[in-house]
Amino acid sequence: MQEKTDRNLPNVRTAIFPVAGLGTRFLPATKSTPKELLPVLDRPLIQFAIDEARAAGIERMIFVSHPSKDAIERYVREDVDLEETLRAKGKDALADMLHDNALCEGSVDVRFVMQPEPLGLGHAVLCAADEVLPGPVAVILPDDLILGEPGCLSEMIAAYDPVKAGHMVATMQVEAEAVKSYGVLSVTGRDGALILSDGMVEKPDPADAPSRQAVVGRYVLDGTIFDDLRGLPPGAGGEIQLTDAIARGVGTVGLCGFRFTGTRYDCGSKKGMLQATIAYAGQHPEFRETLATSNAGMLAAE
Repeated sequence: MQEKTDRNLPNVRTAIFPVAGLGTRFLPATKSTPKELLPVLDRPLIQFAIDEARAAGIERMIFVSHPSKDAIERYVREDVDLEETLRAKGKDALADMLHDNALCEGSVDVRFVMQPEPLGLGHAVLCAADEVLPGPVAVILPDDLILGEPGCLSEMIAAYDPVKAGHMVATMQVEAEAVKSYGVLSVTGRDGALILSDGMVEKPDPADAPSRQAVVGRYVLDGTIFDDLRGLPPGAGGEIQLTDAIARGVGTVGLCGFRFTGTRYDCGSKKGMLQATIAYAGQHPEFRETLATSNAGMLAAE
C-alpha cells in the first residue's frame, strides 16, 4: 500500500453516505425496511459502512437520505430508552452492543440531509455540500460491502496524496462484459496500489471501454468536486453522475484508482447479498458447521 509522505497533507474529515435510494431490487422487503438496514447475517449493511468510516478517523458523517427512510436516522443515533430497558432486564451485553454501534453524541458529528428525488449519485453528493468540513471528502456507498482489515477507506486515506491525484476512487478489475455496469478508468500507469488515470467513462459499451478497471463504492475526492457537480447536465440514465463530475476535474486535480486488499460484495443485488452473508458467516466459528452441512447437502443434490 502506498504510504503518505512526510509533507503536510490534508486530512479527510468528512464522509458522505448516499442512502436515499428506494432499493427496488429488494422489494417487497424494502417496502418498509430501507435496504441499508437489511442484515448481512445479523449486522445491517449501514453498520459495516459506519464502522469503516469510524476506523478511518472520520469526524463528520453526512447521511443523504429520503423523507420516507427515517428508520435510518433512528438506527444510526443512540436510543437511550432502549438501552435502559435492556439493562433493566439484565441484558447488559445487548445494551453495550447497541451503544457501541450507535453514533453517540460527542463521539462523531452526525448530519442528515434529504434528497427528495432520485436524481443520481452526483446529485446526492451535492446535497451534502453545505455540511462538509474543509478539505477532501470521502464517499461511501453502503451497499458496496468491502470485507477486510484494514478497511478500504482506511487504506485509501493512508495512500491519499493530492500532489499525485486529488480524486481517488476504489477500483477492481472486472470481466469485459461487466464494464457496462460501472464507471471505468482510462489507465495511464501504475504506482504501487495506485492506478494512474487521465479520465473515466460511465457504463461504457464493452467494445468502447478504456480498461477493465471498474470503480466501486469508495471515493476520496478533492473539495472542488462540489463546484464540478453544480450545473452538471444529466448523464447516463438521465441522472447527475458523480463519475462525470470527477472526469470534469481530472485536468485540474488529477485522478487515480486504488486497488484495495479486501473483498467487495455488491449488496445492491440479491446474489451479492447472499455471497456477503455466506462470507461473513464463515468468519464466525459457530456457523462453520452449518455452512459445511449446507454445502455438503447441495453437492449431494447435484
